[in-house]
Amino acid sequence: MADNTTTAAPTAVTATTMKTKKDSQGPLLGRYEIGKLLGQGTFAKVYHARNIQTNENVAIKVIDKEKILKVGLMAQVKREISILRRVRHPNIVQLFEVMATKAKIFFVMEYVRGGELFNKVAKGRLKEQIARKYFQQLISAVGFCHARGVFHRDLKPENLLLDENGDLKVSDFGLSAVSDQIQQDGLFHTFCGTPAYVAPEVLGRKGYDAAKVDIWSCGIILFVLMAGYLPFHDQNIMSLYKKIYKGEFRCPRWFSPELIRLLSRLLDTNPETRITIPDIMNNKWFKKGFKHIKFYIEDDRLCSVPDDDADSSSDQSVSESEWEMVSRRKVASLPRPASLNAFDIISFSPGFDLSGLFEEGGDEARFVSGAPVSNIISKLEEIAKVVSFTVRKKDCRVSLEGSREGVKGPLTIAAEIFELTPSLVVVEVKKKAGDKGEYEEFCNRELKPGLQNLMLEETPNSSHFPSDTE
Repeated sequence: MADNTTTAAPTAVTATTMKTKKDSQGPLLGRYEIGKLLGQGTFAKVYHARNIQTNENVAIKVIDKEKILKVGLMAQVKREISILRRVRHPNIVQLFEVMATKAKIFFVMEYVRGGELFNKVAKGRLKEQIARKYFQQLISAVGFCHARGVFHRDLKPENLLLDENGDLKVSDFGLSAVSDQIQQDGLFHTFCGTPAYVAPEVLGRKGYDAAKVDIWSCGIILFVLMAGYLPFHDQNIMSLYKKIYKGEFRCPRWFSPELIRLLSRLLDTNPETRITIPDIMNNKWFKKGFKHIKFYIEDDRLCSVPDDDADSSSDQSVSESEWEMVSRRKVASLPRPASLNAFDIISFSPGFDLSGLFEEGGDEARFVSGAPVSNIISKLEEIAKVVSFTVRKKDCRVSLEGSREGVKGPLTIAAEIFELTPSLVVVEVKKKAGDKGEYEEFCNRELKPGLQNLMLEETPNSSHFPSDTE
């Protein structure tokens, strides 16, 4: 795909611009009650809305199809949708769903109440502890994007929102790019971004590494949070660009030596020697009070893992016997699995034979077992423990979550157990998130052998569906 990005309508959603007059408009597509206008751009308007079924507050970005078609931005809108679905993270504004009519496109997004970080900085510089927290959350989000081949290219305080808990949310991916837009020389060439936050190599117009450009912008943001003003500033745009190109800036006296050293590496005019995301995360100033964010996707929604979550299969302090006792206690009160109807049975029929389990190229598989539900869940927990996966359980559903960051995020596998007959169950296994190759490797090396052994040991005659004569 050619790197031909142009400015899109803003996705930043805040509560600070809400009007007081009540909107009498009916539910959008029968699902959302539209509220006040939050903001607007050339091609879109953003409204506060409420899901009439769940009572959840959301923001809806309404894009005029005719306008974007006239200027050739439809491909960019599609790319933005793809990017937002790829980068689901606690510190990134979430896209819940996309709807469309003949005339409009609707982005249903997370509603962020706290406003722009810019408004907070406009009142004066922040305390070091608060600035560090926002910077840590920014780097976590940016690193997550880069690992998935997404580059924001317009990071600035106006595009950083704060939720009701004071946590940072990166928004507005209208200028972002993906790795498949990189040209033959391995670089991007589009001039984009906000002047005061743009990296010197972008000004040189000889191509740039978009990841390094984002890191430069993060450095400018950190300086602004700590100082209350920009490191490079001039009313004349060409004079401003000269200052950026030279990279000469002065830190205020209240900056600590550790912070100055970090900023000098973030705002290194040579992208080859500029600090990387892993090095930032290992920096002494950055690491103070830093906690890696743990989260998972369930029912297509982002769920945070609380700090005191003890239901983890990677807990090495629990002995084998204690682990078995805990597992038995947890599955003892399991409800009866959901029963399958005739239509389910017909749809499941190709998977009755265990030999068809985990067929190459598939993201889901199923098999029949006569083992008790508690034994199946214990076996899944045992497999997860071997590879240090986290286990989450809800009724007869088990989620296995890896901790290793891949291109598409941590590998997450869901197993659900259904009742086929009083003595038989169907176990359905699906890849919920992560890389397909990693999923297939895990299935072939760990999951398939473990489950196959269970079938052979406990249900030697249940690998086929019983006939009426049996």
